[in-house]
Amino acid sequence: MTSTRERQRAAARARLEREMAERAARARKRRQTQAIVGAAAVLLLVVAGSVWLATTLGGDDDTTQDTAGAPGFAQCAYTEAPKEGRTPQIKDVGLPPAQQKNTGTQTMTIDTNLGPITAKIDRAAVPCTAGSFTHLASKGFFDNSKCHRLVTEGIKVLQCGDPSATGKGWRETDGTGGPAYNLAEENLPTDKRPAYPDGVIAMANSGQPGSTGSQFFIVYGDSQLDPNYTVLGTVTGGMDLVKQVAAAGDDKAFAQQAGGGHPKKEVVITKLAMSDIQG
Repeated sequence: MTSTRERQRAAARARLEREMAERAARARKRRQTQAIVGAAAVLLLVVAGSVWLATTLGGDDDTTQDTAGAPGFAQCAYTEAPKEGRTPQIKDVGLPPAQQKNTGTQTMTIDTNLGPITAKIDRAAVPCTAGSFTHLASKGFFDNSKCHRLVTEGIKVLQCGDPSATGKGWRETDGTGGPAYNLAEENLPTDKRPAYPDGVIAMANSGQPGSTGSQFFIVYGDSQLDPNYTVLGTVTGGMDLVKQVAAAGDDKAFAQQAGGGHPKKEVVITKLAMSDIQG
């Protein structure tokens, strides 16, 4: 018969063997985990290196080539609005090319029922906005639209560029139209006082970053607006026509909201054209 002492020794050996087995199992599991983590880290470094290499060296894929502007060009992001939910005031004429020249100047000519208004646009300051205007003008986007808003108090601006503001009379939707895309603001006059002096043309937006569309305003008197609106260019001719419109006043239709109203002296853009890039 086995003694009590022998049974105790056997039980102790069994416990020790179980503990050693459990420790060995834990050690194996720890080594496996470390190996997996190490392999994952190596894989991550390889993938990251491959992405960096592809980005740095480029390739034949068009998407990769479009991630940066070529020398003399800026890469522009024209953000298309979702097709569902577009209002009838949105005029879809496609998107401008993503790469736009960022050197040279253009002349913008706004032919109106009152005569021409011209402006000089510096491509270095506003390559994406100038590219947008060039695209829209080539599609006849602005033709036969009316300048729908005049402000004569506080700030002095004539606002145009809504393609849906056409025909006789005014509608409540005038001022809500634009292209089927938006773009980021450029050339913000953060260091200028006033930010928008007499003679500049600037882009309207909704107040949110990246909401520039097609609407623009001609400043006919120094205006201390917050510097949140792209300065597109400088008027070189026809400012006397704008001041004639301002002298005739507005109908106060927007007085309780954005300010001003429809011009009493109607301004119709018969054609807006952008010249070839010079320089």
